[in-house]
Amino acid sequence: MARFILSAFADEASPLLDEQLNALREEEISLIELRGVDGKSCAQLTLEEADRVKAKLDAAGIRLSALGSPFGKAPLDQPFDEHLASFRHGLELCKHLDCKRIRMFSFFSPTGADPADWREEVFARLDTMLTLAQKAGIQLVHENEKEIYGDIPQRCVELMERFGDQMGFIFDPANFVQCKVNTLEAYDALHERITYMHIKDALLSDGAVVASGHGDGHVAELLAKLNAERTDEVILTVEPHLTVFEGLQALQDDQLVHHERYPDSRTAFHAACSALKGILATL
Repeated sequence: MARFILSAFADEASPLLDEQLNALREEEISLIELRGVDGKSCAQLTLEEADRVKAKLDAAGIRLSALGSPFGKAPLDQPFDEHLASFRHGLELCKHLDCKRIRMFSFFSPTGADPADWREEVFARLDTMLTLAQKAGIQLVHENEKEIYGDIPQRCVELMERFGDQMGFIFDPANFVQCKVNTLEAYDALHERITYMHIKDALLSDGAVVASGHGDGHVAELLAKLNAERTDEVILTVEPHLTVFEGLQALQDDQLVHHERYPDSRTAFHAACSALKGILATL
């Protein structure tokens, strides 16, 4: 039986850090995947701002499960130098935040290009980032975001085989659904390498994000499988995406479709947390 530990992207409850911490306390969640802080990306924090964030987290009794960074969420046909400089700064931020893990991606192929044509460039960039992270004592964990190189199971497996234990993996059911992937088949291919999960669900028909258990991501079945296989701690990070929140457009270019309606971001955040807790209560 796994020991599930809850975390959350609390910037979906509020852009303001103080309100994020209040939301986490109300949901009885003691971990945060830090992404948006007072209206800016975590990657844009200065070291002094990171120190102030850490002090607030400590006072609230909240720890970071990961830095929810945008690293690797960039086009492959654009220069790497500026992105790499931002990544180096992210490693410094982790030291100030006492964070040992960074969520990251495997870059966007140019529009209309065959991802296979860019495989070596992806590998070269990730190799550079992983080497720097390893020296800094930070684990990079790849998320299966749609339209990046590692958006489908086959290419996630390629990354696993290429980088081995150097790279961790986040399993996001909704992202696979939006790529028209059967999440149960994806789990069979990837389960041995899952570091932790992002918990959100979606509909195959139009990619709309819905509360966990309401979509085609087989979230309850995936968690049951994980629970049966694992005996260690497994972090489950709630990523609601149930309403349009501040900073969403900076995360993705396309417009999210919503079928479930919530009066505000805090209510949507509570709905997402409650949906996961309801699933876990059945295990």
